[in-house]
Amino acid sequence: MNQKTKKLIILICCLFLGGMLSGLIFQFFIFPYILQNSYFAQFQFIKNFKEGKIIINTKEEIIVQENSALEDAIEKIQKSVVSVKTESENGVVAGSGLIVSSDGLIVTLADLVPFGGPYFVFGAAFGSEEKITPKVIKRDFKNNLALLKIDKTNLKTCAFSKPENLKLGQRVFLLGILPSNLEPIANEGIVKYFDKDIIKTNIFETSSLKGSPLFNIKGEIVGINSVDSTGKIIAVPVQIIKDFTEF
Repeated sequence: MNQKTKKLIILICCLFLGGMLSGLIFQFFIFPYILQNSYFAQFQFIKNFKEGKIIINTKEEIIVQENSALEDAIEKIQKSVVSVKTESENGVVAGSGLIVSSDGLIVTLADLVPFGGPYFVFGAAFGSEEKITPKVIKRDFKNNLALLKIDKTNLKTCAFSKPENLKLGQRVFLLGILPSNLEPIANEGIVKYFDKDIIKTNIFETSSLKGSPLFNIKGEIVGINSVDSTGKIIAVPVQIIKDFTEF
């Protein structure tokens, strides 16, 4: 190694060490002074830092934004989800359902309302303690869907997503009502596979979440969930639901 190369290496090392030293001096001495000085308090950067709004890592910022969007979506659609229960001499069958019209139409799985009844619906939309007996309007055993009607108006509903907007890897979440205590429960994942007849996700859940709706991050309905033999969430796509609920 010649003398010129050695000098260049020494210069680079000095610049690197100088940069590190400057950063430490700024972090431990200059920046605390700036935060405490009233003159700098007027700058937006300082205001944002004190309020915890500064996120240096872009990936972290995206995660924070997505989580906030998910929380907002759940809050928006929570009163559209109900608990559906059938009590018969053969036992109790329970899961969730979704309000699809403000005048009391509810879509759920046909498995949750077998012939015979009686049937009951509970939900935050009309008080979780209230026990309502719905009328079964129709069933579609091919797609495992049932349409119920309750005597209520001005109920909260959700928008249907556009089928063509569904993508592989898209972030989705479910929201259901636990039949044991009528408390809402959420879970999230991605779309692993879909076609016109089914949506498969990477979400695992218990059978108590059957009939729960599947939403995109905007809070739009993507499908109605069932649970396969391995515990994975699969859903009836939104277009089938729309065709079934329209008269």
